[in-house]
Amino acid sequence: MMAGLNTKKVLIILAVVLVVVVAALLIVTKFFLSSVKPVTLTYYGLWEDPKVMAGVISDFSRAYPNVKVNYLKQDQINYRERMTKDLQKDGGPDIVRIHSSWLPMFKNLLAPVPSSVMSTTQFNSTFYPVHKDDLTLGGKIYALPLEIDGLVMFANMDLLTQAGVSPATIWEEFQDQVQRLTVRDQQGRIQTAGAALGTVSNVDHWQDILSLMILQNGSSVVTPLGNTAEGALRFYTDFVTNLNVWDETQDNSTLSFAKGKLVYYFAPTWRFFDIKNLSTGAKLNFKVFPVPQLPGDPVYLATYWAEGVSVKSPNQKEAFAFLQFLTKKENLTKLYSAQANVRDFGEPYSRSDLKTNLSLDANVAPFIVNANKAKSSVLASYTWDGTTGINSRVAKYYSDAVNSVLRGGDTKTALTTVSQGVAQVLADYGIQVPQAATPL
Repeated sequence: MMAGLNTKKVLIILAVVLVVVVAALLIVTKFFLSSVKPVTLTYYGLWEDPKVMAGVISDFSRAYPNVKVNYLKQDQINYRERMTKDLQKDGGPDIVRIHSSWLPMFKNLLAPVPSSVMSTTQFNSTFYPVHKDDLTLGGKIYALPLEIDGLVMFANMDLLTQAGVSPATIWEEFQDQVQRLTVRDQQGRIQTAGAALGTVSNVDHWQDILSLMILQNGSSVVTPLGNTAEGALRFYTDFVTNLNVWDETQDNSTLSFAKGKLVYYFAPTWRFFDIKNLSTGAKLNFKVFPVPQLPGDPVYLATYWAEGVSVKSPNQKEAFAFLQFLTKKENLTKLYSAQANVRDFGEPYSRSDLKTNLSLDANVAPFIVNANKAKSSVLASYTWDGTTGINSRVAKYYSDAVNSVLRGGDTKTALTTVSQGVAQVLADYGIQVPQAATPL
């Protein structure tokens, strides 16, 4: 009898405990469900269609069920001005894509990356040195790169083969080749140009090319003073004034190369797609090579895009979680595969530990294998930063300098004006540039 009563008491106690546990679970579940509110991230992207981004966005949403990513592909025309205005108002984008040279313009509009997302040590060991130079300021990271790109040399292989020469690797050899390979008619007019260099009116990416030459010659794009800077400017314009391998009567350099009228053409790797499209039916046989070098340590030029989070975003935690997710190896490779499904290749990986994945790709390897030796420049092309942007304003000073030298002007005088002008442009963004008689 006593045993039966004890069993009954135990069952009652167990039932009470069960009710309490279930009630507690319901309360806790309700608390968490109410506290994890749905979040929608607005992401301003460039270049990639939503279908390319859909795979990695879907994967992120599975890992973070309360977060939806609304990817909006932007038109590059007026992008910088439009994006700047949107970042300055409430309800603007949470995530934006900026050019590698834009941090001076956006440092007050972007939130620093929390160390819990990526420390500076992690950042420096994950990405290339140029990423650190461009995307960090005062020990803080302001954007995470999903790619890297830079200047390479496109060569018309049929024209080189006919001349019995191999692609040039040093500038002295390059100068000799382009003179020999330039074809003129009886009136001396250029029919096939050796290289598209020396002007600003019809050389796409002249800004990047001139930046490369200044950096390779040991000078500074920001303070282009002294013999090294003057030598670089003179070297660039010599292709018109002295070597006579290019002039302003030629087609735009991209079109000229696509039409088979140009031996050497300089551009970032993404121009491959334009060349291929423009040369459809022309049977253009071209390959991509590293840019020529001067004796000494090699220097390459980087120009690329990176993702930042708005300082006004109420969803910074989720936005940074998304960017952290995108920069993981497996997600970058998945994104690259999605890009390569719609064109010949994707955006070259920003992670240096993925370099070997592209080392055998003939269209990307010429830059990616040298990316650790790349530098960048505020004198950059095709950033669509508008007439008031840092790139356009700096380019105006350099354009005037090139045109002045082409008209017989003095390189020192031209670059003194450039140096003063660039210093003023950067001062407008809070960057003080010392003016010295020699390069920094």
